[in-house]
Amino acid sequence: MIIDDEEKLRSLLKRIISLEDFRVLEAGTLKAALRLLEKEAVDVALCDVKLPDGNGVAFTKIIKEKFPVVEVILLTAYGNIADGVAAIQNGAFNYITKGDDNARIIPLISQAIEKKQLRDRIEQLNQKVGNNHSFENILGTSPPFLESVELAKIVAPNATTVLLLGETGTGKEVFAQAIHNASKRAQQPFVALNCSSFSRELLESEIFGYKAGAFTNAIRDKKGLIEEADKGTLFLDEIGEMPVELQSKLLRVLESSEYIKLGDTKTMKVNVRIIAATNRDLQKDVSDGKFREDLFYRLNVYTINLPALRDRKKDIPLLAKFFISFFSEKINGTEITMSSTFLEKLQQHEWKGNIRELKNAMERAVIISNGAELDILHLPLEIREAQSKNSTLSAFALSSIEKLHIQRVLIHTGNNKAEAARLLNIGLATLYRKIEDYQLY
Repeated sequence: MIIDDEEKLRSLLKRIISLEDFRVLEAGTLKAALRLLEKEAVDVALCDVKLPDGNGVAFTKIIKEKFPVVEVILLTAYGNIADGVAAIQNGAFNYITKGDDNARIIPLISQAIEKKQLRDRIEQLNQKVGNNHSFENILGTSPPFLESVELAKIVAPNATTVLLLGETGTGKEVFAQAIHNASKRAQQPFVALNCSSFSRELLESEIFGYKAGAFTNAIRDKKGLIEEADKGTLFLDEIGEMPVELQSKLLRVLESSEYIKLGDTKTMKVNVRIIAATNRDLQKDVSDGKFREDLFYRLNVYTINLPALRDRKKDIPLLAKFFISFFSEKINGTEITMSSTFLEKLQQHEWKGNIRELKNAMERAVIISNGAELDILHLPLEIREAQSKNSTLSAFALSSIEKLHIQRVLIHTGNNKAEAARLLNIGLATLYRKIEDYQLY
């Protein structure tokens, strides 16, 4: 779009630019330009600085606020440094002088278009990455797992602090990313940090940053991850490993959204959502003096327990097929199937490493299968040697008595599993696992 009150100049520019296969719109005033911008998809605005109803430099700011994808190139008859600086500060792509820089107009328009195309491509990639971490791509149909997903979906739109509990490899970071991507902060940063990967000193500087001179070799200011995550989400994995000395600083962030960098005296404000995760028993750590009680209660506002893979064995075939498809496409591009004995062995294994262990096993199997159907020989030795719990049942086995008792309680409760778990004095996830193990469908 050309915005200029000189009709002859507009017509000339339109002819020149049209020859380069651009569709060109015209506006003689800022008011007319705004009306066009609201109706038409404009990539680049070529705007005069002095117009009957306003100034192009100031109008650039309005365009960038209302239509941020539009690139603005300003034209002026009398260029000056102050206007040029103000134009760039307001978001202009460039600022050129009429007459002197005419030869630059077409190359600048092309560069502005390239910038827009690059931004569009980045946005597409961000959306693709975001979709990969959405709830729709979290696989599982077992009741305890679906309950965890539903709890995560409920809390996602809010700014509430979330605590994810579960064994290593159960997908806590995947859940954290899905919560972030389903929140109002989805377009802002998601920053993840594993608290067990750093010493106390390094962890403090990683989270909160530092001022130059705070310690030896601190030659310049450094942003902490909490500042990088401003307006977005900070995911603190293995929060139970955070030293007690640092827990008070995190508590201050949760209570007042304030923190102080290492070596600084000035308080900084931050708008960040905290999602924490751990495989530890934090309540026990509180009792043992290893975790602050006040921080625990601040983190424990909304807790989601992620079930271990052994508690959701009916999901193993679904997850295995997904990983096989992913790795076969990545490695050899062929479609690979599983034999019944292969799948049976997967379901017999305890999966102490949970989904992460299953993923690694599937990658190994796909690699050594060379495109053939996956069979027992493609599995690691420890999985091949796993024995089914049901294969050892006998009339005299304690497990047989347990199976019969659970069956009777389920009949008594009309298959109400929550009530059955209460009567049996076991957790609901444990009951679901035993139903799977004993095939009490």
